[in-house]
Amino acid sequence: MINYGEGVEIVFQGTSIIADEKHPMHLHGFIFYLVGIGSGNFNSTTSPTTYNLVDPQEVNTIGVPKNGWAAIRFVADNPGVWFMHCHLERHSRWGMDTVLIVRNGNTSESTIRGPPAYMPPCSNS
Repeated sequence: MINYGEGVEIVFQGTSIIADEKHPMHLHGFIFYLVGIGSGNFNSTTSPTTYNLVDPQEVNTIGVPKNGWAAIRFVADNPGVWFMHCHLERHSRWGMDTVLIVRNGNTSESTIRGPPAYMPPCSNS
């Protein structure tokens, strides 16, 4: 659960279990900034010093390097339930995916719209 308007940073770590592979990670509902990328394991002390915070790429899919890492940042300004996954179909089926839930904000513009009046409600019958 992410609060509306919160700044989010996600670091993807590519590790080799069987074979080296680059993972195209995609997040629905957002365009995000690729602020850092590197080889080896991400180090929470030294790796952020290499971030590009001046003019980072703005994308919706990034390639996590083989045996490396990639860091993204975005502002959670789109309320809803958003799928994040590896674009390699087999990897998504294996569980390389998750859902991010962005809570509603405090205004009507930052709140998920309700269903239209013409839409029938779901029933359990």
